[in-house]
Amino acid sequence: MIKRNLLVMGLAVLLSACGFQLRGTGTTELAIKELDLSARNAYGETVTQLRQVLQSSGVKVYAGAPYKLVLTREQESQRSLSYAGAGRSAEYEMTTVLNYDIQGQNNLTLLSDKLQVQKVYIHDGNNLVGSDQESLEVRKEMRRDLVQNMMLRLQLLTPTQLDQLQQTADARAKAEAEALEAAQKAEAETPQQSPMQLPNQ
Repeated sequence: MIKRNLLVMGLAVLLSACGFQLRGTGTTELAIKELDLSARNAYGETVTQLRQVLQSSGVKVYAGAPYKLVLTREQESQRSLSYAGAGRSAEYEMTTVLNYDIQGQNNLTLLSDKLQVQKVYIHDGNNLVGSDQESLEVRKEMRRDLVQNMMLRLQLLTPTQLDQLQQTADARAKAEAEALEAAQKAEAETPQQSPMQLPNQ
């Protein structure tokens, strides 16, 4: 029994080393096979990296795909966790927040959400060049984390969920259109009062 378990474990290790992974065991397999991707900063590093990861995961990324991922806003901030005098080390916390929408048919928004990553780094007052380099490296790591977290979010979306979200968005859009039409009709049927004319003095 132990030998058989060891054999199974050994085969699993060998297969994973070859790049083979079972479906649903930590793969980056997405239910969305076609995706349009855009961002406010169309040539930014986040959207560029995300496009590469999506394509390497077997997703066809092109304009006009059934679903569209829009990176609406990416905001970076930094705050001091500990203050130190000149020439001494200080801790800084860096935060990146990425807001995004997923759109379906007729450009209707199916969901809006955001991702946030944080990291702490030490700024060495005696080594400004090294500290600046460290800051850039931390930003790169955070961007990789953002892309990875986005992939995890996309993995959670099933075709059934997307269909339900589309139906909800369609119903909302229809209700809004009907409400607008009713308001316009009511306004058209309301008699327009002519401006009151004052008698000539």
